[in-house]
Amino acid sequence: QVQLVESGGGSVEPGGSLRLSCVASGFSSKDIIMRWYRRVPGKEREFVARIERDGETTIDEGVAKGRFTISRDNDKNTMYLQMSSLKPEDTAVYSCNAYRRGAMTSYWGQGTQVTVSS
Repeated sequence: QVQLVESGGGSVEPGGSLRLSCVASGFSSKDIIMRWYRRVPGKEREFVARIERDGETTIDEGVAKGRFTISRDNDKNTMYLQMSSLKPEDTAVYSCNAYRRGAMTSYWGQGTQVTVSS
């Protein structure tokens, strides 16, 4: 059974940093593509970043604007999102998504809340 478990969310003041983690388990293949999304209250879920097993990344500059870095540790089956210079508009539920390359199904974690306020 595939599971994705996020952690690392919390409350932080503007300008602060957080590192989110997503641990994946249950995949039958190691060629897993992992992504971060976020949902701001009252808005559609939006893509944040994506990382391949080989470390190739795609980041939505409109969201991250050089402030977020995505990475992964394949030995730990874990993906990270390092967020810095956080702004109130970054307040959202951040969710991990992952799928095996070529598969039609992707999986979601339960999400972790990030709140940026003074």
